[in-house]
Amino acid sequence: MARASEILAVAQAELGYTESPAGSNRTKYGAWYGLNGQPWCMMFIQWVFSQAGASDLLPAKTASCGALMRAAKAAGTWVTGGYQPGDVVIYDFPGGAATDHCGLVLQSAGGGVYAIEGNTGAGNDANGGQVQKRIRSNTLIVGAHRPRYQAETEEDSKGMDIDIEGLTKEQLIRLAERMQNALAERPISNTLAAELEEAKAMGITSGSSPNAFCTRAQAAVMVARSMGK
Repeated sequence: MARASEILAVAQAELGYTESPAGSNRTKYGAWYGLNGQPWCMMFIQWVFSQAGASDLLPAKTASCGALMRAAKAAGTWVTGGYQPGDVVIYDFPGGAATDHCGLVLQSAGGGVYAIEGNTGAGNDANGGQVQKRIRSNTLIVGAHRPRYQAETEEDSKGMDIDIEGLTKEQLIRLAERMQNALAERPISNTLAAELEEAKAMGITSGSSPNAFCTRAQAAVMVARSMGK
């Protein structure tokens, strides 16, 4: 059984991932699920839990937000308030379906939540093409599936309710450094292993700490190497 912190670590490592080509809904999550080219917010959630070896913590294997909601209600894991880190929230945006979109709660944020979401973007909340961290008002949340996670230890739970907006620049840098170190220790997923080996063979990357953050400068160097410049 996984902890909420372990699920969130997998999701955070995906921040910035973008579908390709733009507007296609084609992603590694859709390819993994078997519905590539379809809206993928729920497929992202399913992939995250699978990568953590915790698919059994979801009430159903589905690409539908509505189906997950109904399964959670049937399983007795549906909540409509007091959202916690690791909850799978379902949204109802104005003008759309009753269950438009979903996300993974990172932390509470006053009258809402910070959540990691697949297939979102500034111009399109529910089909924006990228994995991003978004802040959402509770008024947009229909409810959430609350997985029966393994209890967090005191050390695991430290910092899960950080007021990000209140941190100083120095504190943010220290937090980023700790996240970098934690992510660097995670092994690469099986879905990316072959491509990582190919990139190493081409001299694009050394392959060390494959899940660590990549700065814009590092990304530029890797692109230049891949182009043979």
